[in-house]
Amino acid sequence: MTNPNQDQGKFGFTAYAENWNGRLAMIGFVSALIVELLTGQGVLSFWGLI
Repeated sequence: MTNPNQDQGKFGFTAYAENWNGRLAMIGFVSALIVELLTGQGVLSFWGLI
């Protein structure tokens, strides 16, 4: 019996990897917005990079 989710966890451009990439990007974007709303400065300014 073959596993239909056999490509999960593999490296490369798989649907599984792209789903995780999108999820992590959304978390990062929302985190950046929250930092900006709470501190009144952008993420780079908050970290002292500019």
